[in-house]
Amino acid sequence: MVGAYGAVNAVSLYRERGGETFHSVHVEAAQLVAVQARRAGVERLVHVSGIGADAASPSLYIRKRGEGERAVRAEFADAFIVRPAVMFGPDDAFLGTVLKLLRRLPIYPMFGRGRTRLQPAHVEDVAEAVVRIIERAEPHPTVFEFGGPTRYSYEQLLRAIAQQAGLSPRLIPIPFTVWHALAWASEILPGLPLTRNQVELMRIDSVSSPEMSGFAELGISPHSIEEILQGMLSNRR
Repeated sequence: MVGAYGAVNAVSLYRERGGETFHSVHVEAAQLVAVQARRAGVERLVHVSGIGADAASPSLYIRKRGEGERAVRAEFADAFIVRPAVMFGPDDAFLGTVLKLLRRLPIYPMFGRGRTRLQPAHVEDVAEAVVRIIERAEPHPTVFEFGGPTRYSYEQLLRAIAQQAGLSPRLIPIPFTVWHALAWASEILPGLPLTRNQVELMRIDSVSSPEMSGFAELGISPHSIEEILQGMLSNRR
């Protein structure tokens, strides 16, 4: 980072493996990046966290994201904190996975009753926002929360994706207690892509706060998930 004007830490971890833990990645590594940025004389440091990050959360993942924000600010007081909602884009692990499962499963199991609120943000909109944060004149540190143009319930989001793809799946609510049991088994059996932390995330709303700075303050009109999905589907035809 020596000689760099700005630095961005966008490293995240969704599943712990061996020495790669939520604490080592979201707290220790984030703190180290902040230390090195300060020592290198970096002017602007942007730390990418996530909406809902809370150092007091009972969820280990969410708690470590909150602790990571604190650790970064402790070492680099003027760091900018960026909290995106769940991000989407072509070939991602969110939208692409949901679309694949909707196509394969005539009956789609929902997390709970599908009432968790989501405000998906396009990954390129978030990237553009980070660039504008680094370029903006105001030096004072700020927390930004980035959510897309539409707030959905989880069920509404699934139906919107299915409609764009011309699908009519039957959505079945599955209690979170069942998902937790499946996630527990998944963590024991290798190869199953589900963890208890992922289940916990689906219980918590992921929407931007109106009290926080966001896309509007940076002059960005975020893309809708329908708009990006249309492009993805047309490219595959």
